[in-house]
This record gives sequence, structure tokens and C-alpha cells, in this order.
Amino acid sequence: MTPTDLSERQYFALFAKRTGMYIGDTSLGGTMAFLVGFEQAARRYGGPGLDGWREWLMAHHQVGSNLVWEAQVMQIAFPDWDGGWDLTTEREAHALKVLFELLDKFLAERDEAASGARP
Repeated sequence: MTPTDLSERQYFALFAKRTGMYIGDTSLGGTMAFLVGFEQAARRYGGPGLDGWREWLMAHHQVGSNLVWEAQVMQIAFPDWDGGWDLTTEREAHALKVLFELLDKFLAERDEAASGARP
């Protein structure tokens, strides 16, 4: 099976397990930049990308509606988040864990909706 045979959910599950293999490091900033690039490429080539991701975060969590999805994820990961991006190694690892958990839930729900299945 090649990456083009994978659903987006399957692809991101692999990406989450071995982030460094895909982007050269395991940083939160690098991961978020990769996701933004993925979204841009998907839009350019007609794929769904992360359509609805930001709105899904707002619908499922109490986050600022005026924020980009990256900041929304930070609000979810750290309810006391003050807008700073300078994180300890432990907090960065936690933010990545939360990011990938949220992304998986979003993609699972989107896949269910696309297939006509009811949650």
C-alpha cells in the first residue's frame, strides 16, 4: 500500500507515529506547518484537505472563533494558554498528542458523514 492508497485518517495516523520521518523533527511548529502545507496542496489539487477542521474545533470545544486552528488547538491542550508559543518539551509533547487526537476524531467523523453512516 502506498501513501496515495491511504485515507487521510490512515495517513495522519502514520504521520503521528513517526513525525520525524516525514518532516525531519517532532516539533509542534513543524507539525503545524506541515498540516498547513497539506491543506494548501489539497485545495490546489481538489482534495478535501482539512475542510471543516477549524469549524469542527469550534463546534466541539470552547475556543475563540477569531483564532486560527493552531491557536484553537493550543486553547484545548492548555485551557490556561496565554498565547505564548515557547513551550517546555513536556508541554510541546502534550500539545502534539492533543493535536493528533483531535485530528483523528475530526477525520473519523468526516469519514462517517461522507459514507452516510450515522455516529
